[in-house]
Amino acid sequence: MDLGLQGKKALVTGSSRGLGFATANQLAKEGCEIAINGRNQERLAAAKLQIAAHPGSKIVPITADITQTDQADKVVHQAADSLNGLDILITNSGGPPSGKFESFDDQTWQNAIELNFLSHMRLIRAALPYLEASNSASVLTITSMSVKQPVPNLVLSNSVRSATVGLTKTLALELGDKGIRFNSILPGWTETERVQELMAFRAETNQTTIEEETAKQAKDSPFGRMGTPQEFANIAVFLVSPAASYVTGGMIVVDGGMYKATY
Repeated sequence: MDLGLQGKKALVTGSSRGLGFATANQLAKEGCEIAINGRNQERLAAAKLQIAAHPGSKIVPITADITQTDQADKVVHQAADSLNGLDILITNSGGPPSGKFESFDDQTWQNAIELNFLSHMRLIRAALPYLEASNSASVLTITSMSVKQPVPNLVLSNSVRSATVGLTKTLALELGDKGIRFNSILPGWTETERVQELMAFRAETNQTTIEEETAKQAKDSPFGRMGTPQEFANIAVFLVSPAASYVTGGMIVVDGGMYKATY
């Protein structure tokens, strides 16, 4: 299937590794011009080299911390200037610390809000003028399965990411008349660096090994394994493409069947 992405201009934040990198890489394979973003300049440069291996790819690396108020605006404007417009915005950020409710102070909660809600809001707000000028505008927020089924020891993520899902659904309703689509992917357990860190936390807490905790978690899927970043990216790229032109307001769980409820 031709997804209609050739020549489209995309910004993917948090794309130096993990789900963001896999998505940016797949967009490049489909012919998109892409701005990638991360806080670590060396890691971002390495990601650019890998993605640029696809023939004809235009990759713009933008080093910035999107949790900082002015940095989110900077990333969007620099991406749009470098790409001469913007058709696709994919907002992705890392996750907050693991732990129980009573272990977090106000500042830790505020940091989680900046990371997993306000960064999405600011990026979308800054991108709106560019997206309104596109004839195939699409926004994808990357959240978590935890907004449907809370994950133990992830109270920050369980709580704050729900606000981003609420924002995504609201904007799909408010801005549909401008031709802008809004969707969110709620990934389950996927083989990323972030998940490795969570498994390490569990192993330390339970006095086990990372391998044991990974195998235990993988059993939640009928497939008996975690997902891969590529499997996530395949769905993400379809959702932001013109091929999914009648899909908006969707909260798509990509979790290998780990979420057990019917709705």
